[in-house]
Amino acid sequence: MRRFLPSSLGIVLLLSCCTSMGTCQQAIVLVGSGSTVPAPLVNKWTEAYNQHNRKVQMRYVAIGADEGIAAISHGSGDFALGEVPLTDKQRSKGGLIELPAVVIGIVPIYNVPGVRTELRFSGEVLADIFLGKIKRWNSPALVKLNPGVSLPDVPIRVINRPAGKGSNYIFTEFLSKVSPTFRSQVGVSASPKWPTGKPAERSSEMVEAVSSESGTIGYVEAQYAIESKIPYGLVLNASGHFVKASPETLTEACRAVEAPAFDKFSASLTDAPGARSFPISSYDWFYLRTSMDDVRRAAALREFLDWVFSDGQQIAANAGYSELPPPLRVKISNLVQNVK
Repeated sequence: MRRFLPSSLGIVLLLSCCTSMGTCQQAIVLVGSGSTVPAPLVNKWTEAYNQHNRKVQMRYVAIGADEGIAAISHGSGDFALGEVPLTDKQRSKGGLIELPAVVIGIVPIYNVPGVRTELRFSGEVLADIFLGKIKRWNSPALVKLNPGVSLPDVPIRVINRPAGKGSNYIFTEFLSKVSPTFRSQVGVSASPKWPTGKPAERSSEMVEAVSSESGTIGYVEAQYAIESKIPYGLVLNASGHFVKASPETLTEACRAVEAPAFDKFSASLTDAPGARSFPISSYDWFYLRTSMDDVRRAAALREFLDWVFSDGQQIAANAGYSELPPPLRVKISNLVQNVK
């Protein structure tokens, strides 16, 4: 079994820092690892929290969702982040729990010659594109969804993600819900066997690949698309509406699944009901050990998580992410106390 050594994650457990009086104190450095999807938000959280609490500093290493789960399971680091729900075996064997951190959306991004408008996609059409069944941008299925748009007669070049990526899990879960063919041929997986396309290792590389190559289509977390100004499409939801990913439509998907009790911590927000729900929505999860050897570190981690579910959510909202609904945050905050 592969061991994730502290050095491989750049983990520094204690950082010496001195006060202006010359008296040295020890600041705990909490280290997390995991998906590249939430990395821009976690970087904002890290910067803000490092200013908020000088006695506890944060580091985050973006290595992939599966790698993050493996690391926290093996005792490397203090938390992990990703989009893949834990299995019962991972929970019991690793003593792990997952808690929703923020709601995200995976959007189809594209580079179609002569087209800068917002294209419309259905789940079935996206499934057929990523199965390699729809091969050209002016295919009848795409033309029907986009009346009035002059779609060129050029090949569709698919960009996907390699094994172990949380965005794969969300995207394949949605496509499997809406397309029986996709469900039978590919299924729900963080490591799907894509029948067509070439991989992009990181979310930023996905944006770069689609931006630089004409005729391409890929998928990425909404904030990567927004910040890069690359076109991304509207997606047909379960209520028959074409919806664009936004903080409001992601929150609607969360509310549609979790309300009224807000205590399910649902593992799936994809294809949620509701006229304004964006259909490729999901939680990004904190993966946490319920038992830590160091009481002081456990207390520091609880303090950081309490901050994430209060001030940190406002930072997420200001950065364009969808903050968790307040009733859900209350329930999650109660569970944070189980980290000891």
